[in-house]
Amino acid sequence: MNLPAPRRFGPLRDKHSRPYLVTAGLSMMADNIEHVITYWVLWEAFASPWLVGFQVISHWLPFLLFSVLFGALAEKYDCRRIIQAAQILFALVSLSWGLLFLTGTLEMWSACVLLVLHGMAGALWGPAEQLMLHDFATPAELPSAVRLNATFKSLGILAGPVVGSLLLLVLGPTYGILANILFYLPMTLLMLRTPFTGHVRSGHVHTERISILDTPRVLRTVGGDRVLVGMIALAGLIAVCVGASLQVAMPNFAQTLGAGDEGGIGYGALLFANGVGGVVGGILLEATGILKVDVRGAVIAAVMFGLTSLIVATTTHYPIALIALVIGGIANLAATAIGQALVQLRAPEDQRGRVVGVYSMIGSGMRTGNGITLGWLGAVLGVSGAVAVGGIALVLGALLIGVLIAVQTRRGLTA
Repeated sequence: MNLPAPRRFGPLRDKHSRPYLVTAGLSMMADNIEHVITYWVLWEAFASPWLVGFQVISHWLPFLLFSVLFGALAEKYDCRRIIQAAQILFALVSLSWGLLFLTGTLEMWSACVLLVLHGMAGALWGPAEQLMLHDFATPAELPSAVRLNATFKSLGILAGPVVGSLLLLVLGPTYGILANILFYLPMTLLMLRTPFTGHVRSGHVHTERISILDTPRVLRTVGGDRVLVGMIALAGLIAVCVGASLQVAMPNFAQTLGAGDEGGIGYGALLFANGVGGVVGGILLEATGILKVDVRGAVIAAVMFGLTSLIVATTTHYPIALIALVIGGIANLAATAIGQALVQLRAPEDQRGRVVGVYSMIGSGMRTGNGITLGWLGAVLGVSGAVAVGGIALVLGALLIGVLIAVQTRRGLTA
């Protein structure tokens, strides 16, 4: 899809979308602060490997199960209220953690319930958040809005561990997690005054009955759009092949590269490099426009992400690993932002929320599968070997998706 050249950083020039992007970054930071504090307390309290695994599953499984349903809700109702509901649920979960810490009544079952509720809040937030972007931006500037939104959220992910560790150190876990509630307030309050609802630009509001079984019907509806299906498949491929495996495997890489020095500076630098790539990448891509919002751009970015993951998993040179992690962060953001933008632009207007929900279901929910594949392959090949295989699979799969879309497009033109 050829789009007119948009303004550089156009959404940041707009008085409505600018605060939206900033507050989204703050909420994402709060999300990650909660992980830092609660994961520390849970390990100190229970030291349970099973609970560590449940932390990953509880975060991503709601995306897999409920994203299409939440997308339908975003089509039917005011997205501002859905976003507020998600932010309030985030805040209530933080409040509940704080009260349990304060009273010393934390138990395994209550921790599991709160972990699931936190994951549900993230899944509820996603589709409504994306529809609001479609409202703020014109079609020409939507890719920029998606990319900058991803950039600010990457900045939140990057800042979360730093701010979370500071709160843990200065205030302790109880008052640190209670202070974290404040970071959810800006977006909650912003939704009281923004004039956009997620439906202003399109003028369409879903009126049909909402069902949790909408997923197969939505997939059948969009099945004829090879580009849309290809971008959804590419998001799933990234999630299953690499997903969160780089972060999980980082301690292993640090040891392999001889970066397990005192104070964990080398290990911390690897984590920082992995996160900073998404921030730097968003700014560079927005400033240069080096990758177009098309299938080729998404495939190139996904291939680069796979290659850099392979390099990180196989190199024995620390500087090379750092560089590869930064480039990989740039490539990952580019692939997901381009895919998200294409999905929103090509989705049928009357099903945009549910199609975005399908994209979230596959792109985020399938990270649950990445944990399974990483564990299985890791037992056979070691952690580094498992990440390397995932990188190779991503390269080959992305190229195959690109070839299939090109062949089908060529056939369509000659038919």
